Amino acid sequence: MSSSSQSLPPKEATLFKRVMKCYEQKQYKAGLKYAKQILSNPKFAEHGETLAMKGLTLNSLGRKDDAYEDARRGLKSDLKSHICWHVYGLLQRSDRKYDEAIKCYRNALKLDKDNVQILRDLGLLQIQMRDLEGYRETQSRLLQLRSGTKHYWLGYCVAHDLLDERDMAVQVLREYRRTQSNLSDYEQSELVMYENLMMRNGAQSKLALEQLKKHRSSVRDLLSYDETKVELMMSEERFEEASEVLATLIDRNPEKWTYYAQLEHCLKFESEEDRLAMYTTVLADQPRAMAPKRLPLEFTTGDRFRGLLDTFLLNGLRKGIPQLFNSLKSLYTQQEKVDTIQEMCLGLVDSLKKNGKCHAEDEKSEPPSTYLWLLFFLAQHYDKLGKYQVALEHIAEAIAHTPTLIELYMMKAKIYKHAGDMKRAAHFMDEARDMDTADRYVNCKAAKYLLRVNNVERAEELCAMFTREGASASQTLTIMQCMWYLTESAQAYMRRGQWGEALKKCHEIDRHFDEFVEDQFDFHTYCLRRGTPRTYCKMLAIEDKIRNHHFFGRAAKTAIECYLHLADHPVKDKEEQKVELSADMDSKERKKELSKQRKAAKRRAIQQQEEEERKKAEKASQQQKVDKDDAEDSSFQKERLDPAQLAKAEKPLEQADKFLKPLLTFRQEDAATHFLAFQVYAKKRKVLPMLKALKSLARLAPEHPQYHAYLCEYALTVQSRKSELPEPVFQVAQRGLEELMPSRDVQSVNSEFLKAHGNSQCHLLAGARTMFNIDQSQRASCIKMVTNMDASLTGTSLEACRDICVALDSGVFGDCQAELATYKAKCHELYPMATVFLSSEELQQVTEQLHKLSLGGKPVVNGHAEEAS
Repeated sequence: MSSSSQSLPPKEATLFKRVMKCYEQKQYKAGLKYAKQILSNPKFAEHGETLAMKGLTLNSLGRKDDAYEDARRGLKSDLKSHICWHVYGLLQRSDRKYDEAIKCYRNALKLDKDNVQILRDLGLLQIQMRDLEGYRETQSRLLQLRSGTKHYWLGYCVAHDLLDERDMAVQVLREYRRTQSNLSDYEQSELVMYENLMMRNGAQSKLALEQLKKHRSSVRDLLSYDETKVELMMSEERFEEASEVLATLIDRNPEKWTYYAQLEHCLKFESEEDRLAMYTTVLADQPRAMAPKRLPLEFTTGDRFRGLLDTFLLNGLRKGIPQLFNSLKSLYTQQEKVDTIQEMCLGLVDSLKKNGKCHAEDEKSEPPSTYLWLLFFLAQHYDKLGKYQVALEHIAEAIAHTPTLIELYMMKAKIYKHAGDMKRAAHFMDEARDMDTADRYVNCKAAKYLLRVNNVERAEELCAMFTREGASASQTLTIMQCMWYLTESAQAYMRRGQWGEALKKCHEIDRHFDEFVEDQFDFHTYCLRRGTPRTYCKMLAIEDKIRNHHFFGRAAKTAIECYLHLADHPVKDKEEQKVELSADMDSKERKKELSKQRKAAKRRAIQQQEEEERKKAEKASQQQKVDKDDAEDSSFQKERLDPAQLAKAEKPLEQADKFLKPLLTFRQEDAATHFLAFQVYAKKRKVLPMLKALKSLARLAPEHPQYHAYLCEYALTVQSRKSELPEPVFQVAQRGLEELMPSRDVQSVNSEFLKAHGNSQCHLLAGARTMFNIDQSQRASCIKMVTNMDASLTGTSLEACRDICVALDSGVFGDCQAELATYKAKCHELYPMATVFLSSEELQQVTEQLHKLSLGGKPVVNGHAEEAS
């Protein structure tokens, strides 16, 4: 029953019901026609509910401005109508203004407190916004009104569970199971397991185990049942019973490593022989399983390890398993085992070359493929050890042996990548792709490598082979939410100095994560109707920390770095640049230049007018194409991302802060987050947030060289800004410094740091930068310190040398191009395959060589000098 103060006579009331029905059936044009019939009567021209429904219908047709105008008129005409308030809330929800929508729904409920539809809509927004207490109240009211509807029971139960009121949640769930007699076997099973999950989360393992055993006959998910049972038994220290269940689980899936770890914990082996005996027993029952052959390699040593490794290696080589090396990669933390692997593989190479057998006592000779995969394994082995030249020799021999195997060319590309030659890596990965153009995986790898050398255009061409014809590959991959492509593209554009394009990709990724959050709406009701509360709660937990995903972290890092650069080097309009250039011209040249600028301005004005007319025409045509049967509620209208406008952000540091805040919320245990935070707040001259970032770094990465550099920078900043800082802020900063740097003499702290880490390149760079900031007269000593390539250095690496080159080139120590050239020459001797240490002329030669080698004569890489690691 409507609470409206405006009533309609029977004829108009019938028309209004048709408007409602047409909206529910998505017949929007018909509904609009009926609404106009009511409003055409002068007596009802300001009928609030009709105006509201007209606005809602217009919103579904994409006419948002008209929709809001009619909805506001309707609400103004009839403030006592729950329909008007409900409709206005739906409009706010379509624009993702959820707080405003919730207010509207609450106003509607004041006028019609038992309206189920409004309560349902309110509950959806409350769980979306994680207003758990409000969601519990709403679900309680719905349950009172519709006690026979199962998803209201489950919604009320889930609300208590999310609020950690698990005893009450269990009671509600048990009452629901008791009162519902028409539950399917699957629903019964899910409810039993959900009840058990709540008891486990409430640290009631003993009761949970009893409940699980009691309802064994009701459970259909036997795998979850057994795994849960094992966890509960282990928490209750009933290891013998748990080991029996684990034996059945291993029999079902002998490849899951977790089962073996749990079984070892239950059996509590005292010796290596006992542990090995357990795996031998499993292997007797499961002779084809790989896990019981692989796992003993982790704990065995000496001759026992050698024997097991020989069996495991030969099995993989004979079967031709490309991932054989990856399965052994975890052993490379133990030098003794690495030496054994190398010795055994080299012995196999000699034996196969001499007599075609792995061991002299073998009866049968090995097929040629065994030697091929052994060479492939050795190439991966030496690549892992950083012996890239030896790795290339083995992969070259393997290619000569079988030149048609794609994995060999992919491995060759990978070796070049690790050695620092991304240009050749991209070339050979593209060569591998060309051997099988129907392989999507290799195509994606080739595109990724091309993006690493900043060749975005060629990478897009490759991706277009597997995207819809007639559409841009970049746009298609964006619509498909292809994260790896967007992140790699953003970083490629950033290295090319195309800041706007890079930021566009970062913002697109950010929007994708917004869409992930919005996608919850599709499941709030669906999961409860389907009776899957366990999966629903898991989905909510994932959504709560969705921005902790590494793809968002990479995109946010790239965006912040772009905005930090733009804060120091803002992008200027071409006109502004021209005016600056004309300042040095004579009057005649300046007059000529201004005339050119006026003509260019007129052309731009005409182009802008044509663009606006084109947009209007497109909007009109889109409006005409709306189909009455397929039209849906209007989706959130996203603002078009313009790279030029993004690059000319008025407040780049504020934009950087928008990307930083999610990182500080969801990735606060990652030291990289706080390094970025310090840089942003240093640019914004915010002393206390800088201190907060340093305290986090002191906890997460106290030995990191960059932490020392930032700590000293902060100390110098506080000292230099003492007069301008408010007294309370200065006092807090001083106390924070005393905690982090008991000796407040920055110079002595830096000297001690250099003395303690004098053999590490990364630490020397950080200390030298600090020394230069303290006293710029020490420039020569600083440069000598960082360019030192003495044999005593233990922290030498390709990455460290690259960082030093970047620091010298960027002017951290002033103009030092001569020293940079000398240092690059030294680094090139140490890392001859790394192109980052080549001059521009040498890089051009590499590009020309690859151009000649490229299939079909098409360049694989572009001329951009800077590369990704």
